[in-house]
Amino acid sequence: MELGLNGKVALVTGASRGIGAAICAELAREGMDICLVARDAAAMADVAASLGNSAIKTHIHTADLRQTDAAQSAVDAAIARFGRLDLVVNNAGATKRADFFTLTEDDWQDGFALKFHGYVRMTRAAWPHLRATKGSVVNIVGIGARGGSAEFTIGGSVNVALLNFTKAMADIGIEQGVRVNAINPGLIETDRFSRNVERTMRERGIERESALKFLLSTSRTNRVGRPDEIGALVAFLASEKSDFMQGSIVDIDGGSNRAL
Repeated sequence: MELGLNGKVALVTGASRGIGAAICAELAREGMDICLVARDAAAMADVAASLGNSAIKTHIHTADLRQTDAAQSAVDAAIARFGRLDLVVNNAGATKRADFFTLTEDDWQDGFALKFHGYVRMTRAAWPHLRATKGSVVNIVGIGARGGSAEFTIGGSVNVALLNFTKAMADIGIEQGVRVNAINPGLIETDRFSRNVERTMRERGIERESALKFLLSTSRTNRVGRPDEIGALVAFLASEKSDFMQGSIVDIDGGSNRAL
């Protein structure tokens, strides 16, 4: 599908691996120039080298989005390199899974610092530039927002807050010309999912195949999702094809969420 993104500029956080890298690959295929933002410069360089579209321009910006000034610095770098900004994909951040009573104050502070406050700061910093281009924000959140889980108290809380934040910014965006939407991935083939498989193997004393079957059975899905499927959805949400989507929250989880 021709999405009309050629020559536009995206800033993608968490761009060094997994879903973030797949989003960069899909946006590059659509002809977008990309500012990659993450902590691992070497990994981002590998992602940039793998994009496979010699016509696009990339910029690597190393940042720890837990820091209060990091988002503004990343946006400033993107504007200095490209002169405009059409899309922000907030994707950086993972939260600790554990029994609630073993989680520390630092665990909670860290969970909100990177994912929640990082998304908030990046949206604030990018907003004037997105207004100028009638651009958009796509927040990568997570299906854990849809229901409480005993071992996902931090992540679930952060994700619910981000869904509310998405709706609030979409409300502002109606008048100011910026579209804001969110994606809730389910089980996706990433390093984080691999760690979840390994944890299940240890806790249950089972082999990898059995652990995979167990995780699929708990989510009641037929397979694990692919990062490129998230990337394709981001590209669609960034395009004029989705112009009437504002404040939309899209679950891409193989049907694991059955709530309304």
